[in-house]
This record gives sequence, structure tokens and C-alpha cells, in this order.
Amino acid sequence: MAQQTAPPGTTTPSRASAVWALVITSVAGFMASLDNLVVTTALPSIREDLGGALDDLEWTVSAYTLTFAVLLMFGAALGDRFGRRRMFIAGLAVFTGASAAAAMAPGIDSLIAARAVQGVGAAVMLPLTLTLLTAAVPAARRGTVYGIWGAVNGLAVASGPLIGGSLTEHVSWHWIFWLNVPLGLAALPLARLRLAESRGTGARLDLPGTLLASGGLFGIVYGLVRGPADGWTDSVVLTALGAGGALLAGFVGYSSRTAHPMLPMRLFRSRAFSGINAASLLMFVGMFGSIFLLSQYMQGVLGYSPTEAGLRMLPWTGMPMLVAPVAGLLSDRIGGRPVVAAGLFLQAAGLGYMSWVVTTDASYAVQLPGLIVSGVGMALYFAPAASLVMSGVRPQEQGIASGANNALREVGGALGIAVMSSIFSARGGYESAQSFVDGLRPALVTGSAVVVLAAVAALVIPGRESAVLAAGEAPAPVLETASR
Repeated sequence: MAQQTAPPGTTTPSRASAVWALVITSVAGFMASLDNLVVTTALPSIREDLGGALDDLEWTVSAYTLTFAVLLMFGAALGDRFGRRRMFIAGLAVFTGASAAAAMAPGIDSLIAARAVQGVGAAVMLPLTLTLLTAAVPAARRGTVYGIWGAVNGLAVASGPLIGGSLTEHVSWHWIFWLNVPLGLAALPLARLRLAESRGTGARLDLPGTLLASGGLFGIVYGLVRGPADGWTDSVVLTALGAGGALLAGFVGYSSRTAHPMLPMRLFRSRAFSGINAASLLMFVGMFGSIFLLSQYMQGVLGYSPTEAGLRMLPWTGMPMLVAPVAGLLSDRIGGRPVVAAGLFLQAAGLGYMSWVVTTDASYAVQLPGLIVSGVGMALYFAPAASLVMSGVRPQEQGIASGANNALREVGGALGIAVMSSIFSARGGYESAQSFVDGLRPALVTGSAVVVLAAVAALVIPGRESAVLAAGEAPAPVLETASR
């Protein structure tokens, strides 16, 4: 039977609705997060089939990242205004349809266009997964449920190269996109029947704020994406970064003055909200850049196939599935701050260890401790991070808070790949195995240092933050009813 809109004052969602919400939102989050890096190991096969220059191949990755990062906050605002379940279903439908279009793309240009539309659907869908999940789960159990949700999303990001490489090697590159279609088609009716509708404040869309934020994010992400390929002194790259920064500064100024901003700046007065967002940004800088380079190291230097490389990274990338649910339980008991900080310090230690042991012929046994430590650290971070984001704001603002956090993560991922690729190119390159290692080591050291900064940011978060709200006001009901 369909879950109807919750009556006013509902605070104890049923166990069944919580389970269904976890399954549906985890599947949707997995699909959206997976497509960040799933294409990377399929690029040679795509070029062989569809043609295209190096820049065209880069855009099969970048087109998704760009629209995804730029529209995340707008997608969350649409859900708050027009109904979170309704817009989640719309985003899921767009993403599923665009995945089918990408699988059937007759040429490289149509593939890039389909990837851009995929990013639009994901930008609407992903931030609403966390809001819908929060509404369906009792507060006392959210740490555990967030842990599972975070583990699935973390696994999707980290295992993208493995899944893409395995499907390309053993089936066809088309199946990295076809994979989304049955998942999406199964999730669409379940979302309609099993998720309760809810809204945020019901205020009008903040059009000036939306344009400023979207334009600013577009400039920043575009500049970061093009920087490593075109050079950081390229006029287009500098213009994009400068214009993006100016527009984001304008967004902050505008949002501080207007009565109903898309992203209220007062949210950042919450130490919980500010601390976890800073930690998330820095964590994704270090993690994305490291995975991007280490997956190439295992293939280009150590000679593993895409599938073999992905399997050997499982102690790192697959660890969230084992550790994150336990870490979620732990965060329910002692609070999220110590769990997140410990996880980030472990992630930094793992990357630092890897920078020490990578050589042109490093054995897998030597690498394994660093992979395990990094995996445990990543799992400890993902488990309570969602809870910290949502606990720092009022329930009716959780949609836009989730959108902002996801946007910062995407910017962090793009920044991580750009910065660490630049360090890699400055100190090494692809000319030989030794040259690759010479560039990889300082890049990993940088990644480790950035994640240490993320851990320091996490320590700013107040202890037992679950009762702390952005404006210091009394909590609103768990579900903002959408019966109007």
C-alpha cells in the first residue's frame, strides 16, 4: 500500500517505511555516485568505438561532473518547493532515461550530451535521498541508517573504476550505462508507492540566488576540470575561475541580505554544519585525487588489468560496506565528531603510508596495510557525516543543507583531481614507470596533508551535536507536512 503524506506532528515513522526509504535512497545514491568515475577505465574502448580526440574523451567524464555539481543546490531547492518525493522521482526518471541514451549513443558528441543530462537528473535526485531518508527514520536510529547509506554511496564512488573496468573488459562499455536502467525502472514505482511526500518551507524559488550559485559553481568546476589539460595560466581557465569566484562571493553577499535565500548564510553559524562541510570538502580533495592516480598506478606501472586493479583496491574501496554500519552505531552512542575525526586521521595515515611504499615493482603485500587503513578511515568518515550535516539544521532546511554538502563534495572531488594531477605532472609523468612513481609520491603526500586538515576541521564540530540547530532555535517536527 502506498505511504501517504504523514499527518501533522508525526515523529515516529514505521519500521517498514524506514527500510523501504533506506533501500530506495541507497539504490538511487549508488547510481548517482557510481557515475562519477565509472567511465574512466572505459575510455580507451569508447574511443575505439566512437572515435573522438582526447578532449572529447575527457568531456565524457567532465560533462557529468559539471552539471551534477552545478545543479545540486538547485535540485534540493526544487524538492523543498514542489515536493521532495515528486522531484526525486523526476530526477530518477531523467537519470535513467539519460543512462539509456548514453548506452545507445551513436557518436561521441551524443554520448557527452547524454552524460550532461545524466548529471542534471543526479543533481535533482541525490540531495533529496538524504532528506527523504531523514523523514522516514526515527532520530534514535539515524546514525546506523546513515552509516549504511553512506557506505553504499562511498562504495559507489570508490568502486567506479572497478565496475567500469570489469564491464568493459568482460562485456561491453555500453553496460556501464545499461546497468542503471533496470535499477532505475525498479526504483521508480517503489519511490511512488513507498516514500512519503514532504516539503520544506514552501517559499518561492530564490531565482537570483539560484543563478548566482549555479553560475559560480559552473565557473569554478569548469576551471578545475580544464586546468590540468589546458594549463592553469590559460585565459579561459583563469576567466572561469575568476568569474566563478566572483559569482559565489556575490551569492554569499546576496544570501546574507535577502529575506528568503536558497541557502541561508546563518546555517554556517552552526559549528556542526560548518565543520562537517569543511571536512567533507577537504576529504573529497584527498580521496578523489588519490583514487584517480592510484588506479592508474596499478594498471600503468604494476601491469594489472582494470579488473585486477579494482579487485586489489577492494580493501580500501570496499571497506565501508563492512565498517560503516558499525561506525554508525558507534556515532549514535558517542556522537559523530570523534568517529569522523578518527576516520579522517586514519585515511590520512593510509595515504601517507602509500606514498612511502609505492615503487615501480611494489608487491601487493606491501601496499595492503595502507589500503586497509585508508578503507577503515573512509568508512568511519562516511558513517556519521550525513548525520552531522542534518543535525546542524532545522528539518525544513535539511534539503538545501544536503544539496550544499553534496555540492561541496563534488567541488572537492574536481579540485582533488585537478590539484593532484598538476602536482603529479610537475614532478613526474607517463614517460616511464619511474617517472609515474616520482609524480605519484608528492601527490599522495599532498592528499594525506589535505585529509589531516579535514580531520582538524572535524574537531571544530561540537560534541553530541544532535540537539544543535543552525539558529539555536527549538526543533521543528521531524516531517514538514506537504498536505497543502
